[in-house]
Amino acid sequence: MAVEVGTQAPDFTLNDYNKQPVTLSSFRGEKNVLLVFYPFAFSGLCQGELCQVRDELATYEGADVQVLGVSVDTPFALKAWAEQQGYQFPLLSDFWPHGAVATTYGVFNDKAGMALRGTFLIDKAGDVRYAEVNQPGEARDQEAWKKAVTDLA
Repeated sequence: MAVEVGTQAPDFTLNDYNKQPVTLSSFRGEKNVLLVFYPFAFSGLCQGELCQVRDELATYEGADVQVLGVSVDTPFALKAWAEQQGYQFPLLSDFWPHGAVATTYGVFNDKAGMALRGTFLIDKAGDVRYAEVNQPGEARDQEAWKKAVTDLA
């Protein structure tokens, strides 16, 4: 069962692709957070989705939203992918314990060992304001995220 709108977002600390810890609650009171779980780096659908986020990053930054990508990939794979694609937002590694944060958010597929396409918009108070889970192979409609971001104001 995925984390639901209106609930407090579960806190976590994960390493980014530079092996630096990033803690969700560190943004509380400062920024809203768009938490984007995706199955794997270097996969077509994930790359298309994150490239769209990259290309529209100013929209999120203008609304005081920090984008955080999360997958079960290692920091080394995430760094190579971020450098290749020019991602200017943190990609976090939920590698070990494998999928622990994705599990907490209800978006871990334990049979495939990967995160589903879970998207959560968390406001500055730490409350979930938008939540959507897409199955493998099912692309996200990013217009829904943008509407939720607009509604934060």
